[in-house]
Amino acid sequence: MRSVCWWKNSISIVSCYTFDLRSMPIHMRLVGRARLGRFGAWFSSSTSSCAGASPDETLHYPEPPTSQHQCLDSFLQYAKRTGLDPASTIYVGTHFEYTVMKSLSRYGFSLRRVGGVSDYGIDLLGTWTVPSSTTPLKVLLQCKAMSRKALPHHIRELEGAFVGAPTGWRGRNVVGFLATQQPASKGVRESLGRSRWPMGFITCSQLGQVQQMLWNVGAVDQGLSNLGVTMQHGAKGDSQVALSFRGAPIAPRRLSGS
Repeated sequence: MRSVCWWKNSISIVSCYTFDLRSMPIHMRLVGRARLGRFGAWFSSSTSSCAGASPDETLHYPEPPTSQHQCLDSFLQYAKRTGLDPASTIYVGTHFEYTVMKSLSRYGFSLRRVGGVSDYGIDLLGTWTVPSSTTPLKVLLQCKAMSRKALPHHIRELEGAFVGAPTGWRGRNVVGFLATQQPASKGVRESLGRSRWPMGFITCSQLGQVQQMLWNVGAVDQGLSNLGVTMQHGAKGDSQVALSFRGAPIAPRRLSGS
């Protein structure tokens, strides 16, 4: 059971009620904009952007697409050193992948950038440590640096990623995510709800604010039971996702410089 507050706008609450997650359609599983206090009180210990939590070394990761950079900071240094055009497709796509990787580390994700020939569109691989699962979940992500909203066919592409996933990311305790810069459309939410694969959707801004996170019942069955999603609002009007477990806030890691 979970309590939800629906908001008419960013200030006033319309109503609150409790529901059973499994009885709700996918688009209702994203918890409303509950205020949990200011960002400063929410974050916990600090980790550096490149030296965050290390991916599980017992998993066999594919070779990275390049050895020139491994995180957002090293990519920015590489781009400056080589004169990579910030407007180029390579720059925009790579920058977004590393932004997602860095931002999700605050929420217990430990990811590596992968990709290459026959990668089935998988951009990030790793694990997600959550209190709702006794062992870290294995996760695969497709990142779309698009200014427009994702469409249902992007969900079908994510389904294909499960089929082509590396050996360590097959079977139980695996969840896939589509990460984009725009919120999930109605069609995307409905496609998630119909899918037999355990997966979800993440909205991450260019500045690295995780502004939406939702998943389907299949993902709940893989280890996300009793994990809640709310929105936390900052003093400057910015907002981002906050997680809770059985109603208790989960304090994410603070990134250096955040």
